[in-house]
This record gives sequence, structure tokens and C-alpha cells, in this order.
Amino acid sequence: METLFESYRLVKENNGAPGIDGVTFKMIEESGVKKFLSGIQEALASGNYQPQKNRIVEIPKGDGKTRKLGIPTIRDRVVQGAVKLILEPVFEADFHDGSFGYRPRRSQHPAVNRVERAMVQGMTRVIDLDLKSYFDSVKHHILLEKVARRINDDQIMHLLKMMLKASGKVGVPQGGVISTLLSNIYLNELDAMLEKAKQVTRNGKYIHMEYTRFADDLVILVNWRPKFDWLWKGIDKRLREELSKLQVEINDDKTRYIDLMKGESFKFLGFEMRMVRTLKGAYRADTRPSTKSRTKLLQSIRMEFRKLESQPMTKVRDKINPILRGWIDYFRIGQSGKTFKHIYTWLDRKIRRHLMRARGRRGFGWKRWSTKGLFAMYNIYTDVKLVRWKAQINR
Repeated sequence: METLFESYRLVKENNGAPGIDGVTFKMIEESGVKKFLSGIQEALASGNYQPQKNRIVEIPKGDGKTRKLGIPTIRDRVVQGAVKLILEPVFEADFHDGSFGYRPRRSQHPAVNRVERAMVQGMTRVIDLDLKSYFDSVKHHILLEKVARRINDDQIMHLLKMMLKASGKVGVPQGGVISTLLSNIYLNELDAMLEKAKQVTRNGKYIHMEYTRFADDLVILVNWRPKFDWLWKGIDKRLREELSKLQVEINDDKTRYIDLMKGESFKFLGFEMRMVRTLKGAYRADTRPSTKSRTKLLQSIRMEFRKLESQPMTKVRDKINPILRGWIDYFRIGQSGKTFKHIYTWLDRKIRRHLMRARGRRGFGWKRWSTKGLFAMYNIYTDVKLVRWKAQINR
């Protein structure tokens, strides 16, 4: 019961939407959480537990395409969470340093910094890998075989099999509590191959290749010198061999082979990354929000202004401040100053138009308010201080 209570707490913390049965957290708490969890425990102990199908929701991706999100019922999410609490410590011991996605005490920022560090150490040839519908292509028999190597428990294996079948004949649902752990298990041997290649080609304290993976987002960096051409080609070959074993396809149309020393760039976890030369002639990593990330932010804020067109600015502020805070806190680790300035210049005009329309006037009220005074008056979130991570190398 302790595990089920902890799982319920974590699931509720995410405050997700109800599954196919329509049961909400409010309904569960009105009838009693202990009663709800006791029913789950009894079903698990008696072997009568059967997961329901996921509710499928299509999320727009911004390029005209959609991404399918499989939402289990709260009951099934609690069971998945309980199984994850049991399995995660076992597999954490097996996971590698280059894997950052959805793991305890790991996040996007250290993953980005690892890539930056490799760039300034001379690993400026990049494979920006794109996997074709990764979560939808995970083969259940391969995944269960990988889990069974470490877990000798028939009940757990039976539960996992039922959870996977509830999402269809293939794939793990994006939206399932346990899906992130299972997706990391599936790619762990790929990480092991890259880790081995990194260590085999090491020269004392110097490495000549690096990799960083966040779920299915993987970048591999190789030393720029011509004498490492063999490593560049070899990594690409081994990468394809390992993914072939997993029956995961590389999206060749979107996978990019980049030379940062030719002025090229790549996107990773919402950032656009490139090498730039400083005034002193050194090279440094330049990491800033991608155009796509910035556009998504402005679309979100614009939507709030539209929804609250006739409402006081204080109500608009209460909606946009959390959006701004979350976005800026995420992107403040890079060279994001110009992007932040662009956002606040755009926001200044939006606020002014909102206020002038409320007064039945045209224009932006440039003489009526100063920008600094306007933002202070409505307590708009403006903490844009950057957190700089200095790393550069001389050529």
C-alpha cells in the first residue's frame, strides 16, 4: 500500500487528464483515496487486474502534423507508477552517463552543457540523429526480453506485458507513466555501444567523441581533425547496426551530418547550437533558443491575449507570467539576451494595444507610459538574467 500511495501522490502531482473511463482525481477523492487504492491492491493480489485501453489524443506538432498521446486511466497510471518505483532503481544502475531523459536528478540543462563541452573540446562534427516514430516502433518482445534479463519476477513481467498490450501490438504510449523508463531500457545497449566507442578511442584524459541522449533525441560529436575520419564513418555504421537490431528506423530525411567549423548549426532540446569565434580568436559554443521555440512562446502568449481580450490587464498578466517565467528559466543558460529582448519588445506592443483598446483608443500610448513603468505597474515577469557557462578553446 505504501508504494501505491506514493505512486498516487506522484500521478496526482502531474494532474493529468482522465483516461477512457472519465474518472477524475476529484471523483476519486470524493469517494476516498484509500478505498480506491485498496481496490487496486486487491485486483493485483488476486490476479484480476486488467488495464483498460488508452484514450488517444492527437497533439499538434506545429508543422501540420500531429503526435498521438496515449492517456491511460488514473487507475492504470497508479499501477504503472508503482511498477516504475520498483523497477527504476534496478535499471538506473545499468544506465549510462550520456542518457539524460526522464531520469532521477537529471534534466535538459546538464545535457545541453555536455554537448557544449564536447564542442569546445574540438568535437565539431555532429550527427544529429532523428528516429522515425520511435515511441510507436518499440517492439514488445525485444523490450520484454531486455527487462527479463534483470527482473526475475513473473508477476511483474505479466503486468508489463498487459500494460504494453493495452497500448496496441507495438510501441509504448507517449503519456504512460512507465513509458519513459521503458524507452530508456530499450535504447540502453545503443548507449553502451557509444560509451564503449568513446572509451576505446580515448587518449589518456582526451576523448575524441561524445554523445548525449535525451529520450529519442540523440546527438553524437566527433573530433574535427581529418585523422578521425575513420571514427566519424565507423560511428555512423555502428549506429545503424545497433538500431537495426532494435528494429528502429533512422529518418534519413531529418538526420543531419553537420560540420560546425563551416558555420553550420543544429537544434537540441529547443536550443540552436553553433560555434562562433570570439574577438580574441578563440572558438566558443553559441547556444540560444531556436526560432521554433521562440515562435511557440509568442503563439502561447498571443492566445492568452485573444482569450482575455475584454478582460483587465491584471488577468492577462496572471496567465502570461507563468508562461514567461517557465520559458525564460529554461533558456537563460544560453546566449539568449537578444532573443529575450525581442520577446519583451513584442510583449510591450501587445500590452500597449490591449490597454489602448480597453480605453477605446487607437495607437500604442508611447507618450502615456514608459516601457519600464508599464511593466512595473502590472508586475510583468522580467527577470532575464542569464546564467553563463563559460567554455572556449583556442585553435
